Amino acid sequence: MRSGVKAGIVTAVLVTMVGGAGYGAYNVVSALSDTGGSGTSGPAPVKSGPPSSDEVRETTRNFFAAWEKGRAAEAASYTNNTGKAEPLLTSYGQAAHITGVRITPGAASGATVPFTVKATVSFGGRSKPLDYSSRLTVVRGLTTGRALVDWQPSVVHPQLTGMDDLLVTGEAAAPPVEAVDRDGAVLTKEKYPSLGPILDELRAKYGDRAGGTPGVELSIHHADAGTADTTLLTLAEGRAGKLATTLSARAQAAAETAVRNYAESSVVAVKASTGEVLAVANHRGDGFNAAFLGKLAPGSTMKIVTAATLIDNGLTTANGPAPCPDDALWEGQTFHNLKGMKAQPEATLADSFARSCNTAFIKYVKQLKNESLNQEATERFGLGRDDWQTGIPSFDGSVPAVEGPDKAAGLIGQGQVQMSPLNMASVTATAMTGSFHQPVLVPQSLDDRELAHARGLSPDTVRQLRAMMNRTATSGTAARAMAGLSGRIGAKTGSAEVDGQARSNSWFTGYRGDVAAAAMTQEGGHGGDAAGPIVASVLRVGG
Repeated sequence: MRSGVKAGIVTAVLVTMVGGAGYGAYNVVSALSDTGGSGTSGPAPVKSGPPSSDEVRETTRNFFAAWEKGRAAEAASYTNNTGKAEPLLTSYGQAAHITGVRITPGAASGATVPFTVKATVSFGGRSKPLDYSSRLTVVRGLTTGRALVDWQPSVVHPQLTGMDDLLVTGEAAAPPVEAVDRDGAVLTKEKYPSLGPILDELRAKYGDRAGGTPGVELSIHHADAGTADTTLLTLAEGRAGKLATTLSARAQAAAETAVRNYAESSVVAVKASTGEVLAVANHRGDGFNAAFLGKLAPGSTMKIVTAATLIDNGLTTANGPAPCPDDALWEGQTFHNLKGMKAQPEATLADSFARSCNTAFIKYVKQLKNESLNQEATERFGLGRDDWQTGIPSFDGSVPAVEGPDKAAGLIGQGQVQMSPLNMASVTATAMTGSFHQPVLVPQSLDDRELAHARGLSPDTVRQLRAMMNRTATSGTAARAMAGLSGRIGAKTGSAEVDGQARSNSWFTGYRGDVAAAAMTQEGGHGGDAAGPIVASVLRVGG
């Protein structure tokens, strides 16, 4: 069954991949031209500079008046992107069956105007009031000089984020589900906000299988076919079917609290011995599940995989040589360590791992084949093969075989290497157990899907990795974040530089007992600054 409500959407739109800002293929593409339409005829002087208060007031009034009357083309003409605005505004009155629209503007702050919307949604003899707040900004058209509404889907409703998303009301494509944790506790988006998009995905995939009956809803129909509809208003309740998950309500609550302290943060915790996902949380304004779908360089957390590569290829051991010079040159690119790190020419691999010395790992690039890191990641850690079946959409990492400067950069989690917090939590679980258990959010028994497999690591490699991660957690770069955690612990910090960002992305992964977790905070700085406290908070409560 398709992901969407069972109601016609009569429009033609161009599909654009959307998702979390800063995530490669998931970047939102903003319209830069103004294609605003109706207005004057004949030549006129093209204005410049910010719109005046009178222009803001007039543009806003005209836009609201046309929107209230259901005149989608006219309303779109007062925006700087009629091609994207008109289909959404058309769906508002037609496919979504929203009538009686009354828009009340608030006090403008410069060119930004907050407003409230009151309307009625009707379908199949059922009606419900719709009441929400949003805001718009008036800008100067780039080519016409007209004062126009800067088009963003969130103007129409704050939960609209995709440029090609539409609104529709009708019988839901899938029955509602009552998701429960591993102990039977009910999981709701009201109590666990991060789970909102995830519960939507679970409903879309398993709603029919869970045994419920669909209701009637106003929903956001996402242009991305892989994204489940988002329910905005329920006109008639369906009967929910019960859906078991691997989540732990206790761990989920800790994850939700932890990410709220840091903007643009994501965290995942798994049970290391089974791969069962215990918690997944995101603190983002766009609703993107970066914890599962993020595609970013993981920085020095990747040194777990690199260290395993060096050990398994017989190049060194935890107690073997890995000298840490001030810099390292490879194929025209010079690599450095964090500012203030002193050279350590007699360092062992364990020394350089605990200090997170970049150059110690770069120095081994000449002795590795172009495919060495890729083979270790795919064959032993189960990464990068596009075969994970977690129960919802997920990314399983990318560690391509490359040459040139990117070959060296990949050893320290930069270059073309991409990971999500889910991937790094799995890496840590494999490093501490020796076995790769593909992460799952929904028990495999529900649909008998085929899970991914990998060779895993030898007992000797595991022993060395655990010793190095324990040292890092107790006296290395992760010690401050992991302070106070008892029992069997280990960790690795990471900071990944991204072009155009003032600060690096903060990465951190660690384990305690049978729980492995990883977090990422965009522009969070060093690994222990933001991602570290998030992981430690989740590990503190365990599963």
